[in-house]
Amino acid sequence: MKELLANRVGRIVIGSLNALIDAVENAAPEAVMQESIREIDSAIDEVRAELGRTVASKHLANSRLVEEHRKHAALAEKIALAVNGACDDLAEVAIASQLDIEAQIPVLEGTIAERSTQEKELESYIAALQAKKREMQAELKQFRVMQQQADAVGTAGKATATESRIEKNVEKASAAFSRVMESSTGLSNGPAAHSHHAAQLAELDKMAHKNRVQERLAAIKKNNPADSR
Repeated sequence: MKELLANRVGRIVIGSLNALIDAVENAAPEAVMQESIREIDSAIDEVRAELGRTVASKHLANSRLVEEHRKHAALAEKIALAVNGACDDLAEVAIASQLDIEAQIPVLEGTIAERSTQEKELESYIAALQAKKREMQAELKQFRVMQQQADAVGTAGKATATESRIEKNVEKASAAFSRVMESSTGLSNGPAAHSHHAAQLAELDKMAHKNRVQERLAAIKKNNPADSR
């Protein structure tokens, strides 16, 4: 169990999210990322469960060790009393119990040391998985931003295409209007017509300006009869 758990944690931590996405044919990248994050959460829960069992086992072994030391000390007092009372047979029974306890103490101490090592190892697994989860969450966030930017570019491209299409439609409508005007009135609405029309307006402006000059000259002569002679 422990070895399988270690292998799973190692695979998750070492694995590349991009490689995972590439390995899944026709996969939706965001769905793969979210599934990978869920797998990390599942692994974290599994490691925590194993950590809980390890801590409980360590606590049990430690409690047992404390109790065995207490019993060993109590037997030592009884042995002293038996020896003082010349009860060697009772002393021998107590000593035999002490020897049994002394045989178990190293095993209990080894179990506690082993569980302590496992506890630290499992805690490091959790820390590594949490770090990997944060890394994947950052990659997922970055992917979403890039996806939004790509969607925005696509929308802008569609808008540009729409504007271009509208502009072409306006040009077609303008050309059609010019043809109708020319056929109905004989007047062209094209560049040549605009040029001719502008020339006519310029000629009218010139005539109006000349007329204003003559009117002012006449008024001056009227106000100065001597000068007019």
